[in-house]
Amino acid sequence: MRTQTRSTRISHAIALATAVVLGAGLLTACGSSSSSSGSGGDTVTVGVSNNIFDVPIRLADSNGYFAKQGLKVKYVTITASTGSSALQSGSVQFLNDSPTAFLSAISKGIPQTAIAANAGGNPLGLIVSTKFAKAHQLTADSTADQAAAALAGSTGGASSANTKGEASIYLKKYGVDPGKVKWVSLPSPTADNAALKSGQIDWFVTSEPAPLQIQETGDGIVVADSTKVPEWSSAQAGYGQFVVASNSYLSQHAATAKKFVTAVQQATAYMNANVVSPPVLTATQAALPGVSATALQASLRQVEWPVSEAMSPEGWTKVLAFINSLGAVSQKAVISDSDWTNKYLQ
Repeated sequence: MRTQTRSTRISHAIALATAVVLGAGLLTACGSSSSSSGSGGDTVTVGVSNNIFDVPIRLADSNGYFAKQGLKVKYVTITASTGSSALQSGSVQFLNDSPTAFLSAISKGIPQTAIAANAGGNPLGLIVSTKFAKAHQLTADSTADQAAAALAGSTGGASSANTKGEASIYLKKYGVDPGKVKWVSLPSPTADNAALKSGQIDWFVTSEPAPLQIQETGDGIVVADSTKVPEWSSAQAGYGQFVVASNSYLSQHAATAKKFVTAVQQATAYMNANVVSPPVLTATQAALPGVSATALQASLRQVEWPVSEAMSPEGWTKVLAFINSLGAVSQKAVISDSDWTNKYLQ
């Protein structure tokens, strides 16, 4: 078997990142793999999308938190078109879900509930081509307003309504009219990357660690991320990922749900205090194989990993404001008190 080239590995990682276009996280079943914690106990299946937000679940497994709760875990890789259907059919018992996907399911009347918020914010990266960076004197140390000013009149790539909306929020913040940007619609972040390298576009936005990987190859420079753009951060955008279960499953397996989110909360609390420690990095590499440790560590730092996964009305207000500001949903996103709960958290 031939050894993968660096470019091939990056394209593969970007394709995985397509499933989570930050703040948006798109989720469809495309295969499954299993990993068990300990021996004996109940086996549960969780839907994951192989991105940075899956790390708490992977860590709960590798650090033995699931085993302590008497659980064994199997993973099923999913994306947007089958996440909710897999949950409702019982193919998965728990779903590591994004705000956009969850709110979309709620708007369709699908009976499911968010039972823990295991990450906050949107680890996005805006990467410009090296040619564009040189022409506009941009570096990785450029401020967010300097980078935004350079993007006026440029050509941006958009592989989803979410990423276009997230980029537009950033541009508007610094006085750049998104309508003055030439947008090229592309099918995926992988296509964005190819267009960046060929000169078809000057920049694009997608979830980390893909932009950082492109930067490592010398094909582009990340000039904006959630550390520079407050609108993408947890403080303003709210929750970034949830543990979700169907209402029918919760009504019959409340004890198991409590065990599952207890283990995941232990993992996020560990990450909050030890975000780039060896155990966390190992769990991250399991979720995103082939990505450099440097890119993974930088990506991990862009997410808020909560000590407590309890949710609040204020947190949901931020989520709804962010999602509705993207202009990526067909109708205004709303949520009721019955759509989320903290009762399974200890």
